[in-house]
Amino acid sequence: MISAEHVGRSYPPGDPTPVSAGRIAAFADAIGDPDPAYRGADAAAPPTFVMSVAADAWQAMFDDPELGLSLARTVHADQRFHWSRPLRAGDTIAPQLTITSVRTRGATETIGIRVVISTVAVEGGPAEPAGEEICTAESTFVHNREAAA
Repeated sequence: MISAEHVGRSYPPGDPTPVSAGRIAAFADAIGDPDPAYRGADAAAPPTFVMSVAADAWQAMFDDPELGLSLARTVHADQRFHWSRPLRAGDTIAPQLTITSVRTRGATETIGIRVVISTVAVEGGPAEPAGEEICTAESTFVHNREAAA
């Protein structure tokens, strides 16, 4: 069971994810945004693109057997982003999740998390500084331990 004792728990960074111009354009097409800033070799990613990587980091928390969380009994209640710079084609990034708060009331747990999206170095990749923080995504989840009747 998750408790306030788990605040500060971090999981290893996720796998490096290359961000290509094609992937950005496909994401923009999927959300129906024709903005030319999301097209071409120097494309910037739409702000919500980062969730395609941040959500991968959530799995580590849901897979943690000590916490006993069930995705089926969880509601994503809040999301905030803090940007250091735009995510661009050519970046290679990885997410790292930390539990920032836990509040328990009866069978309901309110869990705050922070996912930091940073650049990672890849052999033969662009000369960007590894470990450059691009975005922090803060989320709140509401988890209920009781199964629906």
